[in-house]
Amino acid sequence: MRRVRIGITTGFEDGRQTLDVRYGQAVSTAGGIPLIVPLLQDAETARAFAALLDGMIITGGAGITRGLIGQLPPDLPPVDRARDRSDALIYRAMSDRPLLGICYGMQFVNAMAGGAIYGDVQAQAGADVHSAERGATDHEIAIKSGSALHSIMGCDRILTNSFHIQAIVNLGAGLSASAWTADGVIEALESEDGRVVGVQFHPERMGAIGLPIIANLVERAASRAPSIPPPSHEDVGTTL
Repeated sequence: MRRVRIGITTGFEDGRQTLDVRYGQAVSTAGGIPLIVPLLQDAETARAFAALLDGMIITGGAGITRGLIGQLPPDLPPVDRARDRSDALIYRAMSDRPLLGICYGMQFVNAMAGGAIYGDVQAQAGADVHSAERGATDHEIAIKSGSALHSIMGCDRILTNSFHIQAIVNLGAGLSASAWTADGVIEALESEDGRVVGVQFHPERMGAIGLPIIANLVERAASRAPSIPPPSHEDVGTTL
């Protein structure tokens, strides 16, 4: 089997695509080849780029506006429309391949399935502080027994980082929650068919603790990726 190719979406601000290097490093450590998804503008190009990929990570980012309930707070700018459009294009083009949504990425997956999201879960739902920029520290999440995340992590509880202001109000079609914090905030979701896993935290920043989540994406992508046959004599050529 060849090494699988994992697409990684990026942030977009002031005409620049940005990406934390730890996403690509985690994919490489897990045995995959990271490919940065360009900012896409049309469905045909998205399908052509998706044809290069075996799986995809939708990364963290700015404030989700799809399915938004309430307003975004002043300390959370909205996602740029160009990124929102590009993410939607590649998401649809990758509808038959494994996907991992991280933070914004999990929220985006839920919104694309028709789910709703708080603009500020702390203000609107009385939740604990979940943003490091607001003073949150690492917190524990409870993982649902029998869920994909439970199988991946092999335990009932883990300590995760805290990087979000928004949180899911209700789940989109075909999705179920697989982890929660003590205050009831959904910290992970998955699709009924097992193709999609989403986490509210950032596993790429958690070292060996978070790596199994990235490795699981690579494994799921490998199970769907075509094998590459050995080269024929004609391909190899003749040494003189």
